[in-house]
Amino acid sequence: MTSRVILISPAITAALREARFDDGCPLDASGLRQARAVAGTLPAADRVRVSPTVRCRETAGALGLDAVDAPELAGLDTGRWRGATLAEVGGREPEALARWLSDPGAAPHGGESVAALCDRVAGWLEAAAQTPGRTLAVVEPEAVRAAVVRALGAPETAFWRADVPPLTAVELSGRSGRWNVRFGQPLGVRL
Repeated sequence: MTSRVILISPAITAALREARFDDGCPLDASGLRQARAVAGTLPAADRVRVSPTVRCRETAGALGLDAVDAPELAGLDTGRWRGATLAEVGGREPEALARWLSDPGAAPHGGESVAALCDRVAGWLEAAAQTPGRTLAVVEPEAVRAAVVRALGAPETAFWRADVPPLTAVELSGRSGRWNVRFGQPLGVRL
């Protein structure tokens, strides 16, 4: 039995443009327009899931997807850093930021560590591997990174080495606990 999972990153928001930790802001006009422009280009799916964040739900809606919330695919909880820019956090807490970026087990912001996120997403992937057919999921970029890290068996330190542009897809296909990964397809290109 082969399972296919297509992870779609959300359209752009002001937070992403400003290098700000997600604070629940909606898609901006440009992101909404870009998502609507590629609606209807995605392959048919047996299941459609969405990270329970504003930008992922809005992206799924703009893509014309009727998606079910998947809390396991929520973005990384950045605790007290939520809404701050990377530069602001670096100015206030340089040692904590450096530790967080270098130690996957660290959560100096009072939220979730990268390791915990990777474990959470891996649990969801294991369940998805038991289900034949195609699952489409609109998820936060960090959930895409976590899935790729786990699918490839890469160390958690590789998490920060993967860029996930807006409105791109990563396809995972696998069986018997082994995943193959196809990276960064822009939406609108045949998947």
